[in-house]
Amino acid sequence: MTLLILITTVIVAILVILGGAALFTNGIEWLGRRLGVSDGVVGSVFAGVGTALPETVIPIIAIFFGDGAEREAIGVGAILGAPFMLSTLTLPLLGAGLLVFAFMGRRPWTFRLDAAAVSIDLRFFLLGYAAAIAAAYTTSKAVHILVAVGLVALYLFYLRTLIGHSGEGHGEAIGPLYLSPRAEHPALSLIAAQVLGGLAVIIWGAHLFVGTVQTVAINVSVSPLLLSLLITPIATELPEKLNSLIWISQKKDTLAVGNITGAMVFQATFPVAVGLIGTPWQLDHYGMVSAWVALIAGAALYATMRRGGTWRPAYLMAGAVLYLGFGVYVASR
Repeated sequence: MTLLILITTVIVAILVILGGAALFTNGIEWLGRRLGVSDGVVGSVFAGVGTALPETVIPIIAIFFGDGAEREAIGVGAILGAPFMLSTLTLPLLGAGLLVFAFMGRRPWTFRLDAAAVSIDLRFFLLGYAAAIAAAYTTSKAVHILVAVGLVALYLFYLRTLIGHSGEGHGEAIGPLYLSPRAEHPALSLIAAQVLGGLAVIIWGAHLFVGTVQTVAINVSVSPLLLSLLITPIATELPEKLNSLIWISQKKDTLAVGNITGAMVFQATFPVAVGLIGTPWQLDHYGMVSAWVALIAGAALYATMRRGGTWRPAYLMAGAVLYLGFGVYVASR
């Protein structure tokens, strides 16, 4: 397969994933509106899970349906890459986006957040991801399975906690349902059809992307783990970045931040459970370092939120130092 074909395939896969995520997210937002849940739940659960699906589907396909010895490394890299990118690159970009829109006069210079909801997200992320890292220090499959079950239970408890939180309302305007653009109250059947259709498109794009990553790893002799750790999440995190930047421009800060921190909780539980069950879950040096960096970044974000009740954009942008530092570290070895 020539380089031009590989590049074209990657671009097509990214576009397919983004298109599917857009369909899914739009449908999930309408589902949230029909259920009458708060913005915190819509952002952290519905939008967060919806836009996290590409990262979730990729390791599942790579681990259970991939070909060759690289499949486990690609799957584990995608699992670890998502929390790493969300905490050290996506949130810093969100802070930068806020400053840009504020400079343009489209919004205030500070975040207006449901601090309690964001703190709930970060607490569960830290607990779940710490358990994931701890499990990598043992080779016991029984322990891995036990931790995997615990992580799924933790996420379900997180949902109960967040839904029980009395946060902001649900009056934010959303765009029309793509399958029924003129309807003010689209039918539930159309909402469900769009959600399921978006999920099918995401799975197709993820399968195409995994196959291309494997081919690139073989052709250029680059570690599949590093390739999927640094490249795959950038592509699959685009839905979170684009949605959150749009919400930031519209002053919907709870939705924008919840979309990312909610995805962090999901990525620290369900995909990790897949890795614990489907792989030996023995992280190499780069994987372990990236996991610890993500955990440190999450702890810093939680500490600043608890201390100040909100975030300054500069706090978020400072997290990019960890991402750049990891890149320099990898390049220097």
